[in-house]
Amino acid sequence: MAPFLAYEDKGPDTRRVPLVLVHGHPFDRTMWAPQLGRFPGTRRVVAPDLRGYGASPTTPPVTDFSDFARDIEALLDELEVQSFVLAGLSMGGQIVMDCYRLFPERVRGLVLADTFPAAETPEGVRTRDAMADRLLTEGMRGYADEVLERMVAPYASAEVKAHVHGMMTATAPEGAAAALRARARRPDYTALLPRVHVPALVVVGADDTFTPVSDALALHAALPDAELHIVDGAAHMPNLERPEVFDQALQEFLARVDARQPSSAPPRL
Repeated sequence: MAPFLAYEDKGPDTRRVPLVLVHGHPFDRTMWAPQLGRFPGTRRVVAPDLRGYGASPTTPPVTDFSDFARDIEALLDELEVQSFVLAGLSMGGQIVMDCYRLFPERVRGLVLADTFPAAETPEGVRTRDAMADRLLTEGMRGYADEVLERMVAPYASAEVKAHVHGMMTATAPEGAAAALRARARRPDYTALLPRVHVPALVVVGADDTFTPVSDALALHAALPDAELHIVDGAAHMPNLERPEVFDQALQEFLARVDARQPSSAPPRL
């Protein structure tokens, strides 16, 4: 059976823990281009396009936020990747938390970048629903133009800005709208965080206005075994804006996970 999602699967099978990269909204797996260029030299790296994004199908549309996590689980089953570190940015970080909620026994570490765990507020639900309607009516370009210099800092390089804008405008409005509606109704992961039994790395751009440093500080405080890295000179996408800094933090974290002997599987949460 062919995998449902489009994906990259790079690097050798080694004793090092595989790395799974989960992109945010409204992007695709090329969001992780710097990391896909660096980390497959030493370990297996899998980066899917989420349902409705990139080269993955928009139908059937996502109707529940957990659909994203179940898609990733099915892909990793097909690829015979049994345990792994999960890394996600923004919506991708929330999907990573949902993966941990659903299959924690397979997760060896979490990387949560520029994200937050709380459920959406009533106002937030209305805002995301309204944006979904707008994207279906107008397409992606107007939205992409408006948010580009919040996704990345105004001072980001022209190359980075072009990459991010290109991902946003290439996203299918139908996929983005379905994801916005599902995300608006996602679970609250706040109570899950103190029960996370694996190491975690929390990363945030110092100039992020979508998920500010205060959100990262709270996320870090809630996790039992977490490191925090605040990346200067970056906004919402430090992995693209300051890849050398992001990658160094990720490299050190992965080395720590590699050195940690896997324990017996915990009970399901």
